Amino acid sequence: MAADVNNHGHNHGDNAEYYSLRAEAMQALLIEKGVCTLDDILTMADKIDSRSPEDGAKVLAHAWVDPEYKKRLLADAESALLELGYDLPETAPRLTVLENTDEVHNMAVCTLCSCYPRAIIGRPPAWYKGLAYRSKVVVDPRGVLKEFGTELAESVQVRVIDSSADFRYLVLPKRPAGTEGMSEEELAKLITQESMIGVTLALSPESVTAG
Repeated sequence: MAADVNNHGHNHGDNAEYYSLRAEAMQALLIEKGVCTLDDILTMADKIDSRSPEDGAKVLAHAWVDPEYKKRLLADAESALLELGYDLPETAPRLTVLENTDEVHNMAVCTLCSCYPRAIIGRPPAWYKGLAYRSKVVVDPRGVLKEFGTELAESVQVRVIDSSADFRYLVLPKRPAGTEGMSEEELAKLITQESMIGVTLALSPESVTAG
């Protein structure tokens, strides 16, 4: 199936110096207007930097075991995250959680730079920011999946979702078979950074046991 690329209108590019200066100017203006202090900004930046894929995995594992929570997470990710103690900055881009199913497999990308849901899963991997992934995943998503060892049936629709300055996406992978008796903590270990981007499936319980 052809990839379905949703571009929400990037208003940024690869000019890191320009956007660094722009961010500094905005920070200075916020402080000057009394919206926040430098300490507020640094505290929030430290909080975001402290997040890791393990945080996102815990949230998604909870969605696997609690159908009502999963509904809330898919409908309003920010509110659902707050239920578990993960508060996103008010100025952060909108976060949407996309569920992978037997019919649809979602993959996240940022074609123009490296927009990523850092506020819940930390820093993006180097390959996510690389031009090779950003360009190939749009034209050959199944080829990219194969490079990560992911084989999908031809009947599965592959959707490539493009992040932007205003939107971030987190993938909820399919729950593996044979995990019915596992605890949330055990399930969270099956959810990897790659599976939350959509380039791989969640790990099987056998692979974790073998490791």
